Amino acid sequence: MRITGTFEKSRNFGFVIPDNHNIKGDIFISKSNWKKAKNNQKVLVEITKKASKDKKAEGRIIEILKDINEIDLDMMTMVEEFKLPYEFPKKVIEEAKRISKQKVSLKSRVDFRDKEIFTIDGEDAKDLDDAVSVELNEDGTYNLGVYIADVSHYVKEESELDKEAIIRGTSVYMFDRVIPMLPTQLSNGCCSLNTGKDRYAICVNMRINQKGQVIDSDIKKCVINVTKRMSYNEVTAILEGNSKEYIDNSNKYKSEKYVNKVLKENEQFFNHFMRMRDLAEILKNKRKKDGYLSLDIPESKITLSKIGKPLNVEPYETTISNDIIEQFMLIANETVAEHFYWLNAPFIYRVHDKPSEEKIKELNKYLFSFGYRIKGKKDDVKPKAFSQILDDVKGKEEENVVSNLLLRTLKIARYEATNKGHFGIASKFYCHFTSPIRRYPDLFIHRVISKYLESNYVLSEELINKLNILATIYAESSSICEQNATKAERESKDMKKAEYMEQHLWEEYDGIVSGVTNFGLFVQLHNTIEGLVRFENMGNEYFTYDEEKKTLTGENSGKKYKLGDSVKVRVIEARKDTRKCAFELINN
Repeated sequence: MRITGTFEKSRNFGFVIPDNHNIKGDIFISKSNWKKAKNNQKVLVEITKKASKDKKAEGRIIEILKDINEIDLDMMTMVEEFKLPYEFPKKVIEEAKRISKQKVSLKSRVDFRDKEIFTIDGEDAKDLDDAVSVELNEDGTYNLGVYIADVSHYVKEESELDKEAIIRGTSVYMFDRVIPMLPTQLSNGCCSLNTGKDRYAICVNMRINQKGQVIDSDIKKCVINVTKRMSYNEVTAILEGNSKEYIDNSNKYKSEKYVNKVLKENEQFFNHFMRMRDLAEILKNKRKKDGYLSLDIPESKITLSKIGKPLNVEPYETTISNDIIEQFMLIANETVAEHFYWLNAPFIYRVHDKPSEEKIKELNKYLFSFGYRIKGKKDDVKPKAFSQILDDVKGKEEENVVSNLLLRTLKIARYEATNKGHFGIASKFYCHFTSPIRRYPDLFIHRVISKYLESNYVLSEELINKLNILATIYAESSSICEQNATKAERESKDMKKAEYMEQHLWEEYDGIVSGVTNFGLFVQLHNTIEGLVRFENMGNEYFTYDEEKKTLTGENSGKKYKLGDSVKVRVIEARKDTRKCAFELINN
């Protein structure tokens, strides 16, 4: 086991204070294992002897991190804590370099290079694995084309690249960095759907009616050449920039100058983006009717300096262009999953079970304080029951808290070789097909699709059996990798949030009660940062906890606190090492 920490030197021995807050106690370092480390230097330590009741853990310094900047150190801390594969083995890089030099051929592929196709991503995205196009037919139906990078063409079964991708399972996004599933020669190079470059893709063409139903679909291997790379901000400016309410000169991407520039440069594509907007709206409306859970919980947008210092924390703003891509990817994933389900093909599905009766009962206790309740049979709750609550709280002060409560009630989605439907999306068939650069299940699905297309949908029984076994193995390993990556990403955000609040001690903020416990309140600030208010920081009185109603009541004042209450707090503690913040209530 390896950890990062701070070295503290004594005369004849030393010890390391771990950066990982989950590791209890210091690591003893004998003088022979110092490796010339100096007092207060950051070091990488290998544990040679675990701690016991009487003795501290022992270790040896294997690297002195004196020239590393803060963001790299934070990254290394997370890598070691979550055992993330970081550097690619030399043989994997060599294979990636060799493969990335292949020329694109039209053999056995449809030529879609003359189509008007766009990628729409964030400004900083480098691994572009999806592109889209929309056409309007005379009968009022739409042709939606979703083009996904054909990574399976480059990453062959049992290759060095494939073995490494299986180990990683997913790309991990932390701070302003990424630990990619595939080397950059592929992820940012030959697989990325870069503008003006011929690229291999697997295309799902769907004809969709005005009700949002897919009435016809086709899956093909093709070659595309993206017309133009667009950002979410650019597409949103095109679709909403003519509105006076949209212009905000304090925001770089909503300023009049930026909007006018985008409109001028993309005038020829206006109709195409209007079609995208209209189709996305149709698809979204159908999903709402089906009970799709649109949990509008704001992601945290953390702005870092060049050396990794947090400059700002705020809710990440999703726009109409985010909705467009989300709806198009959802329908493509559903279409592919259903297509191969009816073929009884070996496959990896994205599965999301309905919540348990116990969880629903617990949720209703919380919702009671807001005047809401999940309706329906306890043993057969429907997605619509959840979506109705989301509709009821839309735009209200408690929206974020209630959305979080619903999210915590839902089970964790996972990968399985058997289709069991997706509760959160209210879908009978669902898979992950649209991100093969960064997720292994998508890559496996592309491989299965290719085998069916290349064999004219006739596979041998031996191959089907082999693929079924692999689907089960990869579904399980990918679920484990995804859960670990999700924890690492969440912890990295908590680290930077706490570090940001270290700069704002004793400042006052408005917030909302996001949790009620028998030891205090959790309060979420409007910038998405959450902290604990312990009893001793709630005022000079004893508080009674009502578990049934999830409230705290002051013994003397009778003051009652419940979920969703607006409160004012002062920051009294914030620690990057523990990744936690503590507040005190300010009594009005």
